[in-house]
Parts: sequence; structure tokens; C-alpha cells
Amino acid sequence: MKKSHLLLIVLGLLSTALNTFAAENGKADQKSSAWQVTVYRSPSCGCCGAWIEHLKKNGFEVVEHQTGDMNTVKDRFGVPLKLRSCHTALVDGYVIEGHVPATEIRRLLWERPQVKGLAVPVMPSGSPGMEVSGRKDAYSVLQFTQDGKTEVYQEYQ
Repeated sequence: MKKSHLLLIVLGLLSTALNTFAAENGKADQKSSAWQVTVYRSPSCGCCGAWIEHLKKNGFEVVEHQTGDMNTVKDRFGVPLKLRSCHTALVDGYVIEGHVPATEIRRLLWERPQVKGLAVPVMPSGSPGMEVSGRKDAYSVLQFTQDGKTEVYQEYQ
């Protein structure tokens, strides 16, 4: 991991901690300073609910929409077929597909790259919401552009 990425992660965690401290001590309203993520998911998907809890634990405010037609949602927001996973989310103009860690979403919002969004294709064990006892697969968080080009944003071993 590059030092600049580590610094961004540390700054994101520090920001979340400071917001929590301020809210608990009556100095600020944590919800007003949290990023709002709109999540579309199937009503029967348990791992989607676990990913939503991961976001909430990491300081994001979540608005959830359940639907039985996720392909229409993914088509509407331009998620390429090869990147699709179980849930699709929107945050500040970006599309987040699948089990993307909150750390990478925070980094995306901090860096503001010219991409359509981030994706973790399929559902790798050990990614947020896909924690399986004793199993952790290596996976990549991919950034993707409007025309579907991808590039590794972060790797997890």
C-alpha cells in the first residue's frame, strides 16, 4: 500500500472518530456530517444487510431501497456486466457496486477521481458483509469509467 493511501485511510478514520466524539459530546450532529449512501438491494439478500451495517459502523448514513429487479437498477446506473455483484449504491455522484470497503469509499470521496465508481465483482469471502469464519479471499476493488474501462483501485490480500 502506498504511503499516500495509508495517510488517506488514517485521515478518514480520524475524521470519523472526531465526528463521533463531537456528536457524543453535544458539539456537532454526526448525521449532518456523514456521507449519505443510497443502497439498492434484493429483500432476500443477507450479505447486503451486513454490508449496510459495515457502512453504518464506519460513519455513513444509509438510505435503503429493496427491489426484486436489481438488473434494472444496475442498467439504470451503468454498472458493466463484468463488474456486477449483489447490491448497487450511490454516494455523491459515484456508483458503488458490491462489497466495497468503507475505507475505499471514503478515499474515493476524498480523492474525487474522474471515474463512474468502484466495484468489487462477485462476492469474495472476507470482504465487508461477506465475512466467513476462517476464510478470506484476495480481491481487488476496481474503479470503472463511464465507458466500462477498469483499473485496480486497491488490492486486498
